[in-house]
Parts: sequence; structure tokens; C-alpha cells
Amino acid sequence: MPKPVLVVGAGPVGLTMAAELARYHVPVRIIDRAQGRTDKSRALAVWPRTLELLAASGCLDAFLATGFRADAIGIHTGNRRIGRIAFDQIASPFNLLLVIPQSETERLLETHLASLGGNVERNTELTAFTDTAQGVTCRVRHASGETEEIDASWLIGCDGAHSFVRRTLGMAFEGDTLATGFLIADVHLTGFAIPPNELAIFWHPDGALMVFPISPGRYRIIADIGTASGQPPTLGQVQSLMDRRGPGGVTLSDPAWLSHFGVNERTVRDYRAGRVFLAGDAAHIHSPAGGQGMNTGMQDAFNLAWKLALVEQGKANPALLDSYSRERSPVARHILAESSRLTRLVLLRNPLAQRLRGFLAHRMLGFPEVQRAIVNRLSEIAIAYPDSPLNAGSAQGLRGPSPGQRFMPDLPIAVRDAARFTLWARDDAEARTLIDRYPSLLDPHLRAPPDGKGIWLVRPDGYVAATSRAGKWSPIEAALSKIVAPTAHDPKT
Repeated sequence: MPKPVLVVGAGPVGLTMAAELARYHVPVRIIDRAQGRTDKSRALAVWPRTLELLAASGCLDAFLATGFRADAIGIHTGNRRIGRIAFDQIASPFNLLLVIPQSETERLLETHLASLGGNVERNTELTAFTDTAQGVTCRVRHASGETEEIDASWLIGCDGAHSFVRRTLGMAFEGDTLATGFLIADVHLTGFAIPPNELAIFWHPDGALMVFPISPGRYRIIADIGTASGQPPTLGQVQSLMDRRGPGGVTLSDPAWLSHFGVNERTVRDYRAGRVFLAGDAAHIHSPAGGQGMNTGMQDAFNLAWKLALVEQGKANPALLDSYSRERSPVARHILAESSRLTRLVLLRNPLAQRLRGFLAHRMLGFPEVQRAIVNRLSEIAIAYPDSPLNAGSAQGLRGPSPGQRFMPDLPIAVRDAARFTLWARDDAEARTLIDRYPSLLDPHLRAPPDGKGIWLVRPDGYVAATSRAGKWSPIEAALSKIVAPTAHDPKT
């Protein structure tokens, strides 16, 4: 019986990882030391790139049916709007921000995992592990106190900012902790005049106030408060902040969650140590500015799962797994730097700097090009892997993405149960011959290229692996030969 992959942590990242592995028919176990899913809203934002990947995984419809659609973000000072950014400019079939409580995200992902034959083993804690080079021997403790030894093929730590897996590996979690504290409140609002499908940021000399819709009438409020006390904020304290920094005339009631939090900005240098991987908050934590932390972690999972599936099934060279950290680590560092700059912009205290911020924001947000650049970054559709070791070829002058860039998805997005590359090329004898030569890696269905003068080889996660001019197949074959396992390719075919 094949060894399972052991996923530690059943938050959004771990559930995504386990579901993707199950979709690709890789044996997987997922454990979590908690008794159940979180009942807190926590991370709310699901951005378009994550929606595209959820569509490819087969569970997007449930998310769209459950979440709340936000169409824009506005920046205000009191009752005056400084600027507005509309999400319909995002170059994706899903040009929106889906607002959905993390508790619901976890429920939907766990349901999706169950539909694929998986389940979360709760009240189960990883207490030790040893990488044996042929696998990972893991000791877990169940709620009863009984211990079990799991002989896993790989171990994936999706166990959060205080990751046991990361600490056991001895990996440094490098970065900073901001001195400023924040409060968070999920409350009901009345008298709030901002359209209910818009996120709102209010700039005030005392600090910022962010108001995000969760569902009709219910909102998430975040505000910087200097040094946070040890006690949760009261509804009265949040009301006072709304009165001072907000538009006025707004009444708060029915709090579902009142808390304080601090901001950490940290990352590890490498997401892999032998047969052990890190993903999500175990590998990187960000400021919540931009709402990208959970999305980045889920995309870690989408990136690693197809590679692990191909290697586990003997279809790809194990060296393919080296690309995971080389691709995802720069992404996290870039998002961490951008969210850090955004946080510091929001936290400006110097009156002259605040006035300059308002003036520049008003002027710059009047340009559509600036708005598009901002939303394409927030939505994560601009994420690319320009330095990926998997990239090959780079035909100039073609209308379409280059190696390492996201390939614009068509609708409907196909759901596959095998991790395969797709060829976007003219249907001819050479294309068919290549498909026959690499049956373990290539989807048998050819697709019409965005430019008839070119060929695109697209990875299972929707990024371009290689491009070439029509009729020139050597860069495409070079990319495939670098990935394929020697036993999975028959040079005589």
C-alpha cells in the first residue's frame, strides 16, 4: 500500500493542499490538533487568482453561492471620497473580491475534501518526525492519548505562524513585528452611507479606520490603536473610533467578534527541507493590508500539489519539487514588502505627510492605468514566475503570455483529476506526435493558441512553461524532457 502524504494543519491552506492531492489521486492524511474548525471570521478576502484556481479544482460554485461580492474599494476622509478603485478592471473571468468568513472557507474546503474521499483527523497532534530520505516517520498523538506512528511519503507543514514543523526543522522565521496594535470588530452597522458592495478606508489624523462588508448589514472594522491593552475592546470603544474617524451618523450593534491583534511580517528562506515542506503562514506571515495572506498560502498549496502528484506517481523527475520554493518564496517576499509599504502608508502620523498622501492618492487614482495596476496586484493575477527553473523558450513577437506568466483562463474552466500540461497549438501531426511521446505529462486534447503563429505549453496550475514559434517544437520538448521521469518516457514512440 503506498505511503500517504501527511498534511499538518486543517486551515484553508492545509485543506486546499489535501483536497488537491486527493483530486490527483495521491493518498493523503490531514491532521489538526484542534477539536473543530474555527468559528471566527478571520481572513475574509478571496481574490480573483484564488477564485480561478478554485474553479480548476471544482469547488468554486459553492464559494460563489456562499460569499458576498465586493465590487470596489474607496478611500475617504470623513464624508469626502478621495478616490475609488473598481474591481471590474481586473483582467479575470472573476473580476470581483469574494468576501467570505474563514469559518465558511474552511467548511467549504472540508466538504470538497470529503467529496474526494478525504477527511480531517481532528484532536490529532504531530509530536515528532524524522526524515529518513525514503519517507518521513511521524509520531502523532490522538485525543485519547494514544500515539500512532505514520510512515509518510512526504510531510507538509500547514500549521500556521507558530508552526511545529518549522520549529522542529530549526528554520529561522526572519522579519519584524510592528509596534502598533490594531483592533478588529465584526459588527452590525446602521446609518452607513457607503454602498454595501464597497470596501471603505477612512484616513484621519489619529489613524485609519477600515470598514469591509461581510454580509448585508454586517461589517468588519479594523483600526490602528497604538499600544493594545490585554483586554478585548468594548463595543463602546469601537463606536467611539467610528464616531471620530468615520463619516458620522453610524451606529454599531450586535458584535460577533471583538479582539486586538498585532502585525508580524516574517518569512523563511526555503520552503523545503528534504521530504518536508512548509506552506502558508508556516512559511510566511504578512500584514493584513491587502487581504493577501490566506490567498498566498492557498496558492502555495496549488503550486506544490500538482508537482508532488507527478513525482509520487512516477511521472516526473523528483527535481521538479525543487521549483516549489524557488517559485513561491519570491512571491511571498514581494507580497510581504508591498503589504508592509501599504501598512506604513496607512499608519502615517506626520500631518504634512498625511496631507501629501491624500493629495497624491486623489490625483493618482484618477488615472485608469494606476487603478488597473493596483487591482491586478491585489487580485494576484499579476503573480508570475519569471525565474522559474521550469521555464523554457521565449518566442518574441507573439500575442500571449511568456514563460512564467499566468495563462488567461477560458470559461468554463476544465476540472481534471490528473496533473497534466496542456498544449495550445495548431492541431497537426507534430503536435499529435508530441502528445503520444509524453502521455504521462500531456493532456490529449489540443487547444487553439491565442496566436496562430505560436505554441504554448501550460502547466497544470495555469502558468506558461514554454513558448515557441509554430513549427518549432524543440523548446517545448526541452521543457517536457526536463520534467518527465525517465521511466515515464519511451523515446521509441
